[in-house]
Amino acid sequence: MYSEKFKQFLVNEIESIKEAGLYKEERIIVSPQGAEITLNDGSKVLNFCANNYLGLSAHPRVIQAAHKTLDARGYGMSSVRFICGTQDIHKELEGKISDFFGMEDTLLYAAAFDANGGIFEPLFTAEDAIISDQLNHASIIDGVRLCKAQRFRYKHADMDDLEEQLKLAKDARFKIIVTDGVFSMDGDIANLPAICDLAEKYDALVMVDDSHAAGFIGPNGRGTPEYHGVQDRVDILTGTLGKAFGGAMGGYTTGRKEIIEMLRQRSRPYLFSNSLAPSIVGAAIEVFDMLSESNELRDKVMSNAQYFKEKIVAAGFDIKPTDSAIIAIMLYDAKLSQDFAAKLLDEGIYVIGFFYPVVPKGEARIRVQLSAAHSKEQLDRAIDAFIKVGKELNVIK
Repeated sequence: MYSEKFKQFLVNEIESIKEAGLYKEERIIVSPQGAEITLNDGSKVLNFCANNYLGLSAHPRVIQAAHKTLDARGYGMSSVRFICGTQDIHKELEGKISDFFGMEDTLLYAAAFDANGGIFEPLFTAEDAIISDQLNHASIIDGVRLCKAQRFRYKHADMDDLEEQLKLAKDARFKIIVTDGVFSMDGDIANLPAICDLAEKYDALVMVDDSHAAGFIGPNGRGTPEYHGVQDRVDILTGTLGKAFGGAMGGYTTGRKEIIEMLRQRSRPYLFSNSLAPSIVGAAIEVFDMLSESNELRDKVMSNAQYFKEKIVAAGFDIKPTDSAIIAIMLYDAKLSQDFAAKLLDEGIYVIGFFYPVVPKGEARIRVQLSAAHSKEQLDRAIDAFIKVGKELNVIK
């Protein structure tokens, strides 16, 4: 029986969230994802807060590939991989991901959250140590919690503190350093050369979650290891098909073959979750083919990000340092971030205010994400709107 006491507790908690200005509303889209989207009130707005970095979420080639695979392989698998849920296309996609990143083998998951949630427990025990950046994604944090390994956390991007944590973990049997490649809230890129140097010094493995980098960071879009020239020094790379690679669902872990084989045997989200739907697999195969043909989309999104960043800084906004396609425009106050986002929506610019607990208290911001689908005219419209609202709310002069 539903407890009235429990119900009242939840009502009070929700009300306190609202009173603190931390309540999150969902806006409803009635169009495909893209640079311009339609809301349920019929208004058309420019979208600057999707993970659609390469503009592929509604690309004709991707949609056609999904349709073709749907017809050829069906709607769903109704099974996990090791029973009767593995089609030839699942193996084909795993091979393409391995080739794209220069890794030995790859494992598909239903989501990147599952990839990070299922990686530590099969590989590490109480004898081992996991050393993690304090701003790593929630999926990494949850994955570490599911593992009995010793846990060490280093201050964000602080290599001196990382070394101190490695010293504290010196007696562990195996050690692994874990970091996001691009940190999703700030947009900064991990210092992988220094991390790899420390890993070699203290005999540790290196794992990178490159969900916000794969496909467009680095000269050929191979992510932060390519950006830093350390591809052969990273042991495990996790990522998602739900951002740059078409924006649907699906995650992956790619890396050393023995690691992937052990995960294939013991990773619980892999063993006990339905196989990735055929249409998603077919569309993802097409995406990797497209990215192997040309760097045009990669070059476009990075050019757009650089242009937007330069203009927004020149206007007087405070941003986090970034060389990615994420630009965090700092407002610091939770309510201000919501008011700012609401006024921008009135100007036809769709963004979201981020505040605690998504970011630390006092670190509220508007996170802008650029896409290869954005035109220069759309960028200029957004910049003009930011300047107008920024002056109205006394964020800039």
